[in-house]
Amino acid sequence: MNNAWNKAIYKVWSPVYDKFFNSGRFLNARKKIFQERTFNRTQKVLFVGVGTGADLEQIHHNGLDITAIDFSPEMLNKAKEKFPNSSIHFIEMDAQEMNFPDEQFDIIVGSLILSVVPDADKCFGEMSRVLKKEGEIILFDKFSSKAKRLSLIKKIIRPFIKVLGTDIGLNFEELFAKQKAKLRIKEDAGIMFNGMYRKIIVTKQ
Repeated sequence: MNNAWNKAIYKVWSPVYDKFFNSGRFLNARKKIFQERTFNRTQKVLFVGVGTGADLEQIHHNGLDITAIDFSPEMLNKAKEKFPNSSIHFIEMDAQEMNFPDEQFDIIVGSLILSVVPDADKCFGEMSRVLKKEGEIILFDKFSSKAKRLSLIKKIIRPFIKVLGTDIGLNFEELFAKQKAKLRIKEDAGIMFNGMYRKIIVTKQ
């Protein structure tokens, strides 16, 4: 995966993305994640890889200080169309190189983003960088099993799946190990497909 290829892939995905990832089990998972979460007007909230705005549909966004970024202009336009009169700040931006100063946001939401960016380490590092102390990162994504090594078949097909714009072998524990001096895990729960998709909340110390 690289940025140019991802931009092309998500140009193709944008018209049909919601049919796959904002319906059925994915929609139920998003509802479960955000029905347990409240935001307030004093918080600065960042949605990283906001896509078509599927997560934004699950929260009461009026009056909140929300910034939403995505690398794909087509996906971002889909999100803007859903919230034409809102105060949400939609910005086309690379999640691996955010144009924000350090420690800007109280809450960062990253749904199905770490498994699709070319460099998940850089993306997660950027999330950590722009998060305020005592702030939280809310992740919803697919990760390889904590207890098991990647199966041979997955190792074989992993490069081909990446061509479609996603990684089936991303290991969260390896990502977290590089940021553990600054972050701690508050919650880690399987949420879909026998725990392949997880809800993870980390806080900045």
